[in-house]
This record gives sequence, C-alpha cells and structure tokens, in this order.
Amino acid sequence: MNAVKPLNAVSPGGEAAAFQPETAVPALGIYDVTCTFPARGNPGGTYTAVRDTTITVADGEFVSIVGPTGCGKSTLLNVASGLLGPSTGRIEIFGEPLKGINRKAGYMFQTDALMPWRTALENVVAGLEFNGVDKREAEARGVDWMARVGLAGFEKSYPHHLSGGMRKRVALAQMLIMDPKIILMDEPFSALDVQTRQLMENELLDLWQADRKSVMFITHDLEEAIALSDRVIALSAGPGTHPIGEFVINLPRPRDVADIRHLDEFNNLHAQIWDVMKEEVLKGYAQQKQK
Repeated sequence: MNAVKPLNAVSPGGEAAAFQPETAVPALGIYDVTCTFPARGNPGGTYTAVRDTTITVADGEFVSIVGPTGCGKSTLLNVASGLLGPSTGRIEIFGEPLKGINRKAGYMFQTDALMPWRTALENVVAGLEFNGVDKREAEARGVDWMARVGLAGFEKSYPHHLSGGMRKRVALAQMLIMDPKIILMDEPFSALDVQTRQLMENELLDLWQADRKSVMFITHDLEEAIALSDRVIALSAGPGTHPIGEFVINLPRPRDVADIRHLDEFNNLHAQIWDVMKEEVLKGYAQQKQK
C-alpha cells in the first residue's frame, strides 16, 4: 500500500484493542489491481481509474473506503463484487481466486434496487425465490427480517408508500436475508437526511454486531467512516487512484454514531485522516470543475 500512515487511537476507557481477525486469510483481498478503460472522447486513448491498489478486509472486519469524488471508490467495489474484472492484479475471496460474480457477497447500491411492482416483503424474499427456496419458507424468513430491520407491519406496502429510510431498510433486509459472508455497500445512506441517516447507521451496526460479516463500505463522509469502522482507508484523487493512508479505529464498541462523534478521540482521528486527505479532495474538486 502506498504511503500508508497507520494510526492507533485510544478509547475513553484506556487502551482499546484493535480489531483482531479470526483467521490470517482475508475474507476479501484486492491485490495490485489496476483498472484501465477506453478514454471518453479520445479514440484509442485510455483512462486508468485505479492503479496498483491493494486492499484487504479481514473476516468479520468493517472497513470503510473514503476519497474525493470520482476517485474510483465504486470501481473498487465493482471489482470486489465481480461485476468488473481488473485490467491487472487479482481478487481473492477467503484465499480463493474470484472467478465471475462474487457469490459470497451481498451488494447494497447507492440507490435502492427495489422492484416497484412488488411489496416490501416480496422484494425482501426475491433473492430466496430466485434461488428456489420454498415460498412459505421464504416468506417466513422475510417476515422475520422485516421485523429485524424495524418494518414489522409494512410487509404489504409497496416501495412508493415508504419513506427513503424505510426503503433503505427493505434493501438492507433484501441483502442480509441471503446471508452473505461479505457485504459491499456503495454510499448506501448518502441520499438520506441527517437524522434518518444516523438511525440507519446505528441499525447497520446493530445488525453487523450480531453476526460480524466482513464489510467494505464506500462513503465520501469521513465522519460516517470513522463512526462505523474498524479501519478507514483513504484514496488519492484520480486518475490512477491508490491508497494514501490506512487508519485503525480503536474506538469502543458497541457504538452510537451520534454519541461517539463527541469524543475527543473521534475528533483527533478526524483531524489526522483529514490532514492526509485534504490536498487530494481539493485536487478532485478541481478535476470535477474542469469536466
């Protein structure tokens, strides 16, 4: 990893133990990955979105990726999901090379992918049905997951009857009901208002804490990344995006994302990560203005 700056934080109760993976083999390994595409408006030219990037997520670890707008965060997530093959480098899932779609991963997009003609419950169980699970069993599991994400009683509601936060809960249940080993999330709460967003962040942490999936979480919000994660990885501005910093988040768990933002340790982490990122954010902003 390029220019990595490890950081160990201290919790209010004293020294907080860093996340320790149960196994040495990462759940997700992105190794020396480069992604090059044809350049728009330049026949024969190429554009390198991500260059020589290595990122790992341990079994049960929550890792957030932050960086400037347009820096290739979603490209890395698409590579991890198998939706996009890297130009060079390799992807490993629990030590095995990824071939095709990552069947051990669940993917939650920035915009919800709910089918408007299906009820909330029908959306939640869609993956089970496509996999041939008996309809009654699928519905029973779906009702349970609707309750787990706080939507008991809304099973027959259609997406257009639900608020933005409620639709996110449906999407979360839709993904988690498939019991993925790895969770990939692409700025899933960015369109929500601040209060709803914090509720959803706490909802996610509660569900994650119960089963400790491996999470790769993409966000442009540094506060969100620190509040949720075991580790935060900062990326450079594009083109040729690569990691420029890695930060261990030794804040105590369980966490309330609103309360934890008031800790001195949280603010110290924010200042140190921002110190690494700020020049890249300004560079990314300038690049976006030129487009």
